[in-house]
Amino acid sequence: MTTNWDEDIVLANLADEPALSDELATILDRLDAMDQSEHYPHVVLDFAEVSYVNSSNIAQLLRLRQATEESGRQMRLANVGGEVLAVLRTTGLARVLVLSPDTLTALASVQINDSP
Repeated sequence: MTTNWDEDIVLANLADEPALSDELATILDRLDAMDQSEHYPHVVLDFAEVSYVNSSNIAQLLRLRQATEESGRQMRLANVGGEVLAVLRTTGLARVLVLSPDTLTALASVQINDSP
């Protein structure tokens, strides 16, 4: 589970709890700590190694979505499957969050939608 930051995109390879909460909190903290004059990154979250999410993870995802949208940036969830996808569909979040079938598609989608 690593978080790679470049100029424009944060790519986080997530894992099950407790690492999931920690990683999402780290990303939120870094975004919250950024000065408004700084360039906020887009966020791509790779859920390939995540087998479940809890209510606090959902709250973190919604906070992260709000933070990226308010800064004019994008957030994508990649490789969401199994129980995680079922939870997102049941709660209606699959319609609110942008899901991509894999990480490369998510990255390409962010880059294409960010083009001038």
